[in-house]
Amino acid sequence: MDQEKNVNQSDDVHDIENEGLLDGKEIERYRSDVSDKNLSNTKPLLVKRTNTTSQIAIVGANVCPIESLDYEIIENELFKQDWRSRKKIQIFQYVLLKWAFALLIGLGTGLVGFFNNIAVENIAGFKLLLTSNLMSEDKYFKAFAAYAGCNVGLAAAAAALCAFIAPAAAGSGIPEVKAYLNGVDAYSILAPSTLFVKIFGSVLGVSAGFVVGKEGPMVHTGACIANLLGQGGSRKYHLTWKWLRYFKNDRDRRDMITCGAAAGVAAAFRAPVGGVLFALEEAASWWRSALLWRTFFTTAVVAIVLRAFIQYCTTGKCGLFGEGGLIMYDVSSANATYSAPDILAVIFLGIIGGILGSIYNYFVDKVLRTYSIINERGAVLKILLVITISLLTSCCSFGLPWIAKCIPCPTELSVSCPTVGKSGNYKSFQCPSGYYNDLASLFLNTNDDAIRNLFSTSTKKEFHISSLFIFFGAVYCLGIITYGIAIPSGLFIPVILAGACYGRLVGRLFESISSLDTGLFALLGAASFLGGTMRMTVSLCIILLELTNDLLLLPLVMLVLLISKTVADNFNKGVYDQILKIKGLPYLEAHAEPYMRHLVARDVVSGPLVTFSGVEQVGNILHALRTTGHNGFPVIDEPPFSEAPELCGVVLRSHLLVLLKGKNFSMDRVVTGDDILQRFAAFDFAKAGSGKGIKLEDLDIKVEEMEMYIDLHPIINASPYTVVETMSLAKAAILFRQLGLRHMCVVPKSQGRPPIVGILTRHDFMPEHILGLYPHINPDK
Repeated sequence: MDQEKNVNQSDDVHDIENEGLLDGKEIERYRSDVSDKNLSNTKPLLVKRTNTTSQIAIVGANVCPIESLDYEIIENELFKQDWRSRKKIQIFQYVLLKWAFALLIGLGTGLVGFFNNIAVENIAGFKLLLTSNLMSEDKYFKAFAAYAGCNVGLAAAAAALCAFIAPAAAGSGIPEVKAYLNGVDAYSILAPSTLFVKIFGSVLGVSAGFVVGKEGPMVHTGACIANLLGQGGSRKYHLTWKWLRYFKNDRDRRDMITCGAAAGVAAAFRAPVGGVLFALEEAASWWRSALLWRTFFTTAVVAIVLRAFIQYCTTGKCGLFGEGGLIMYDVSSANATYSAPDILAVIFLGIIGGILGSIYNYFVDKVLRTYSIINERGAVLKILLVITISLLTSCCSFGLPWIAKCIPCPTELSVSCPTVGKSGNYKSFQCPSGYYNDLASLFLNTNDDAIRNLFSTSTKKEFHISSLFIFFGAVYCLGIITYGIAIPSGLFIPVILAGACYGRLVGRLFESISSLDTGLFALLGAASFLGGTMRMTVSLCIILLELTNDLLLLPLVMLVLLISKTVADNFNKGVYDQILKIKGLPYLEAHAEPYMRHLVARDVVSGPLVTFSGVEQVGNILHALRTTGHNGFPVIDEPPFSEAPELCGVVLRSHLLVLLKGKNFSMDRVVTGDDILQRFAAFDFAKAGSGKGIKLEDLDIKVEEMEMYIDLHPIINASPYTVVETMSLAKAAILFRQLGLRHMCVVPKSQGRPPIVGILTRHDFMPEHILGLYPHINPDK
């Protein structure tokens, strides 16, 4: 490829559909216009630079301000000097602080998890108790008005928080955390405002009776708490201490956010081991043994915090909060022995669960794309959409139980029937004394209590088959149309709820040939549906076993998860992978696409290459920063600083801004590295928290200073990762992801040419970019 076609690709622009032309000013205006938008509604953008004009071809209507994270260690002179000067006590402080932060993340996430459960149980409990009391007095219209009114009020409050304060808090949050740990720094996904809205919006949304869970938002919450602690203090509020400076980098923040994601799962399900495995299997793109220990410690802290508060709640001081703990479903009392017919029933469950899960993902994808169009039209329409779904959910929850017939209360029960004044299996609804309504027992309960009812053992005849059909259809459809509205909403609970109902239904249909309890079938149905939707196996298996406290079910749960995932993978991707694509987050897969084997590294670099000399003129640097969006620039030394042109390394935009602001300029083009080492410390170039770094507008460069020179050698990453231009693109993509890079230098194979061919960034490995350059390539081969 010709030299003039090589480029540093800007990490913050990607690709979508319609084509048009904008100049640089219009692009900057576009960036500012969308900086406040919900990233769930923005799509990626592709920028193509032409060789003949200064115009930029923009594919798509939305500019998404997404950058990559700097996970690579910048080995420059300042870094080496700082590392050599560290004493043993400072290294000990650093290690101790990492564990201290893990402890704080566990404590914070555990407290938030407990608060969420207390709040939901009490708010939803008050609403359901009010409805139940009005029903018992035959005031049916008032009961519906109270029920629907409470739901709409809570839903509108949750939507208002999302729409006006933190649009990034809408949805599950797991795809965003997964993208961040992959190296994508999307706008405000882990900001303090997002954390606030995630906590209170989740409580309000779940209490409003939506078919959503608080488990996905808990993962996002844990990551936000970790990010807040991982800022390395705050210069703005004078909370920066010398011993915190070692955490002002993306590598340590990544590790802490991994711990936060694991803690979120542990707090949501009371599954500490499941939390670690979730972070390992689903969330984190890079892992190492040292991180395993810290993550395990964090989730253990969460488990201890939750256990302590659950013990406190058994005294009855937590209001309507039940004594059964958080969402612990105990099915250990059921007989877990099984035979050949039971295995056949489980295989059937896995196959149907995989098919239903893939269909669920297909419709979630369509609904999200539709809602994104509505949500883009402003906050008012977001709130109206939430209110509409709330009214629909309320009508279904209150109206469908009227279809069910009243069932006589079973004899020899250890609990009261019908249930009065608390959550339970037997809701009277409109039934006379001594009877209960099985559909009301599922609809007019919190989602957690509905799952408990479905998982309950030794209650084979509690729910009619017709009632299970109705409830499954309603929850399946409501779960699809609810996800994507402007409230924090998790997918775990809707999927578990629908899967448990479907599993109990299969258990009733197979009761003549199977000896397994219907409660165990409900658990296996939930596992099959989770496997078909989420496409996780190991972590889901352990989470379900920790939820149900029954190790004897391990072989059956493993079998049903493997079958459902295998079946569903033949139809589409997992739900979180689909959401990542819809949101335009440039996620790098662990594997290379098949067509990448037919291309080499030089085939995907394009446009003019922007480079600096080791000692560069200030005006040239300032011009490059103003006219490009690049975050890394190759630095090439030429005579007299070297015998022949050679690649010194890569310098980052943020480091250039710090150096220019310090104004350590010289009139002559000479090396002044020692002066810079004395004037600056490594801490001056540390990563600022929450985008508070130096901006181009902060520089005050005078006209006479534009002609002066500045030595870049002390801040150059002298050991960048390089690949030969003839390396296959598939091999380069694997290296790029496994090393967690932001910039990969492509160097020529032969001598006598310029020392660098181009730079590969995350954008260059995106399928949309590659297939846009080579539309004739078959993406499946």
